[in-house]
Amino acid sequence: MTSRAGTPAQPDDLIDVHALIAAYFELVPDVTVPEQAVVFGTSGHRGSSLDAAFNDTHIAAITQAIVEYRAGQGITGPLFIGRDTHALSRPAETTALGVLTANGVRALVDEFDDFVPTPALSHAIIAYNKGVSAGTTSGGLADGIVITPSHNPPRDGGFKYNPPHGGPADSDATGWIAKRANEIILGGNKEVLRGEPTAVETYDYRGSYVRDLDSIINFDAIKAANLHIAADPLGGASVHYWQLIAETYGLDLTVVNPDVDPTWAFMTLDWDGKIRMDPSSPSAMASVLRHQGEYDIVTGNDADADRHGIVTPDGGLMNPNHFLAVAIQYLYTHRPGWSEDAAIGKTLVSSSMIDRVAASLGRRLWEVPVGFKWFVPGLIDGSVAFGGEESAGASFLRKDGTAWTTDKDGILLCLLASEIRAVTGKSPSALYAELVAEFGDPAYERVDAAATKAQKTALGKLNGAAITADALAGDPIIARLSEAPGNGAAVGGVKVVTERAWFAARPSGTEDVYKIYAESFAGPEHLAQVQAEAKLIVDAALASAG
Repeated sequence: MTSRAGTPAQPDDLIDVHALIAAYFELVPDVTVPEQAVVFGTSGHRGSSLDAAFNDTHIAAITQAIVEYRAGQGITGPLFIGRDTHALSRPAETTALGVLTANGVRALVDEFDDFVPTPALSHAIIAYNKGVSAGTTSGGLADGIVITPSHNPPRDGGFKYNPPHGGPADSDATGWIAKRANEIILGGNKEVLRGEPTAVETYDYRGSYVRDLDSIINFDAIKAANLHIAADPLGGASVHYWQLIAETYGLDLTVVNPDVDPTWAFMTLDWDGKIRMDPSSPSAMASVLRHQGEYDIVTGNDADADRHGIVTPDGGLMNPNHFLAVAIQYLYTHRPGWSEDAAIGKTLVSSSMIDRVAASLGRRLWEVPVGFKWFVPGLIDGSVAFGGEESAGASFLRKDGTAWTTDKDGILLCLLASEIRAVTGKSPSALYAELVAEFGDPAYERVDAAATKAQKTALGKLNGAAITADALAGDPIIARLSEAPGNGAAVGGVKVVTERAWFAARPSGTEDVYKIYAESFAGPEHLAQVQAEAKLIVDAALASAG
C-alpha cells in the first residue's frame, strides 16, 4: 500500500479530460493487439481511450454487434440506455445512439438527461418486460446498455449489455458480441450504420426507480426511527437519486457530497495511489469516514451505483462480507412474503460466515462462480431471494418475493442498512459482532501471486482432481472444487476447503498474477499459513498440469 493511500488527490493525480475525449475520437485501435481488442469481462468491455482500448471505433462496432445480436435473438422491443459520470461515458453514449437510431432500434435515454445507475436500468428492463409478459405492454421484449466502467479510475470507460432478463449478459452473448465487434473493426467499421441520434425517446429512470422502492424497503420503519442518514454518491450516477429518495419518503437524509467532477478531484486515493471510486475500500472512502460519528448510518456508492459501502458509528466501514452476512440474517427473518424454499446465493469467494448463517436459518445455500450473472435465473423466478458477492455487490427480491433487479444494486443495499438499524435498534456492525459471538471470527484476505500467461490459462482450466494435497494448514481437505456446488458451472480456477478454512485461486484477467482468496476461522496466523500453503498447492498442480 502506498503512503499516499487515503490522502486527498493532488493536481498531478487528475486526468486531462480534454485529452481523454480527444483520444476517444482520434485514436483508431488495432484489434490484432490484444490490449486494443474488444474484450468483455465479467462486467462488459472496459479500457481507456488513451490506450486505444475504449474509442469511438470500439463503441460503434460493439453497438452494431449488439444490434445484430438482438435481431438474431428476436429482441424487438426498446433498448434502454444510460451512462454514468465518467468523462468517456457521454461521448460513448452519443456514438451508441447514432448507431442504434441508424439501425432503427428504439432507444430510450433518461428523460432529464441525467446519469443512470446500473440498478435503475435493470429495474427499467424488468418493469417493461413484465408488462409485455402480462399483455399490458405492446411490442417485443426490451434490453439495455449501461455505459460505465463501475469503480474504475477516471481515465477509463466501460460498456455493458443487459439482455431482456435485466442482468449482466452471459458469456455466450458477450463472447458473440465481442467476436463480431472485432470482426467489424478489422473490416474498418464499414458494416457499421451511423446517423445522428435524433430519433431517441425518453424514460424517467430516476422517478420510476425511486417510486418503486417502497415495494422492497420498509421506509415507514426508517422514518419512525428518526434516523439521521448520510449518503455519498462518490461523484457517481446515484447523485440525484438520493435527494429524491429523501423527499419522496420523508427521510432525514443528507447527501454529504453532491459534486460531480469527471476528474474526481475530491476523492481520496485508493490503496495503490490511484483515484478509484470503490465504496468498500477504506482508502477510497477516507473522506466519507470523516462523517462516521455524525450520523446513524453513512453510505457510499461507486460510479454506477451497483456497489455499496456501509459506515456505522461503532464499526466504521464494514467489510463487504460482514454486511452481506448481516443482510442475509436480517432479510430471511423479516420478509414473510418470501418463499420458504428460496435459497441464499453467494459467490464461492464470499465468506463462509454466510454458510453458517444459512445453516442456522435452515436455508439452502446456492454457491456459484464469481460474477453476478449467475444469480440472474434465481432472482427472476424467486428461487434465490438474495444474491451477493464479496466485492460489495448484491440484490434481493421485493417484499412479495418477485424480482426487483437482476444486477447489483448498491442504492438498495445502502437503504437496507438503514432499515436494519431502524427495525432492530442495532447497527449492522453490532449485529455482525453477534454473529461472530455465535459462529466465530473469520479472518479473510485476498492476495496476488505471480503467474505467466500460460500458467493463468492452465489455472483457469484446472480440475479439482489435480489438487493432490491431503491437508491444508494442518486440517484435512474435505473438498477440491473446480465447479461451483450451486450450479455446476466451472469456476475458472479451484477452491480447496477444510472444516476451518478455505482458499480459492483464480487467474487475473488484467495482470500477470493469480488471485488467492482465503479465509480461516482459526485466526490471522492460521490464515497466513493457509495462504502460504495455497500458493505451494496451486503451483504444484500447475507444474504437474503443464
